[in-house]
Amino acid sequence: MTSDTGAHPRIRSYVLRAGRVGSGQARALAEIGPRCLLPYRPQVADLDAVFGRAAPKVLEIGFGMGEGLAETAAAYPDTDFLGVEVHTPGVGALLKQIGERELANVRVIQHDAVEVLEHMIAPSSLAGVRIFFPDPWHKKRHHKRRLIQPPLVALLASRLAPGGFVHLATDWQDYAEQMLAVLSAEPLLANTGTDYVPRPDTRPLTKFEQRGIRLGHGVWDLIFRRV
Repeated sequence: MTSDTGAHPRIRSYVLRAGRVGSGQARALAEIGPRCLLPYRPQVADLDAVFGRAAPKVLEIGFGMGEGLAETAAAYPDTDFLGVEVHTPGVGALLKQIGERELANVRVIQHDAVEVLEHMIAPSSLAGVRIFFPDPWHKKRHHKRRLIQPPLVALLASRLAPGGFVHLATDWQDYAEQMLAVLSAEPLLANTGTDYVPRPDTRPLTKFEQRGIRLGHGVWDLIFRRV
């Protein structure tokens, strides 16, 4: 993944979809957004100042509709969570849950995650990074659009504090195999399992995943730590 400037623009790993924003999501964007939405700026953010305290910081990329992130934040109030998502309905849905659950430990950036990592996150500052069920781009000719590629993983590793974790999950076996190969090749990361690990309690089951399990679909979790 290269910079968006120059002769070779970076391939986007996502497609912006024109999803419908519900009335509750729109209300949350208007009412909760000013407090919890962190504008993208091409400069390092002081996350302790953003959250108003010094606490472990975990970044989640592509949180979807935010159910899992909100549930985890409620279960771990001593950890601060920064969610990055490009789709407005998902941002609105998470903000709605922040309001309903009265969560003080979640902030949201609606922007491209690579640019956020490059410009807003200081090196060696994160306790963890979570990326669950990224778009598998299952057609072989589209694999180049997959988010988990060596340049991104190197960038993620550089933003982790020593001992910090990268937790990935996918329900596509060939993507799981690619994730395992890419993470294993990053010298700053070490696998916490032999290959894959059982789903930890820190990753709640989504309705989509529960349905897939009933249908016999596999899910692969990987957790690597910064050495």
